[in-house]
Amino acid sequence: MATISNFEDLEIWQLARELCKDVDIIINTTALKNDFKLRDQINGSSGSIMDNIAEGFERDGKNEFRQFLSIAKGSCGETRSQLYRLYDKKYINLKELEDIKEKTISLSKKISSFISYLNKSNYDGTKFRK
Repeated sequence: MATISNFEDLEIWQLARELCKDVDIIINTTALKNDFKLRDQINGSSGSIMDNIAEGFERDGKNEFRQFLSIAKGSCGETRSQLYRLYDKKYINLKELEDIKEKTISLSKKISSFISYLNKSNYDGTKFRK
C-alpha cells in the first residue's frame, strides 16, 4: 500500500464523504428536513462514518485506528438501517434506497478489508516509533 499521510487520502474516507453528501441531498430536498429526530439520526450516523475514520487515523496508532474503523463500520450499518426508515416513511423511493444502500454495503466491505489489512500489518503507528 502506498504511504498515506492524511486521512483525506483514504478511499474509505472519500466514499464516506460522498455518502454524507447523498444523505444531505435527501435532507434538503425532501420532507425529511421536517422530521427532526430521524433527520438528525441519519445525518449523525452518516457523518460518524467519515469522522471516525479521520479520528482513528489521527490517533497515530494501529490498535486505536482499528477500533475507530470498527465504530465507523457500525455507523455504516446504522445508516443503512435508517435508509429503510426513510423508504418506509416515503422520503425516498425504491431506486434511491437501493442506490444508497449499495454504497453503504460497499463501504462497509472496504472498511472491513482495511481492518484486515491493518491486522496483518507490522506497522504499529507513528506514536510507537523508536
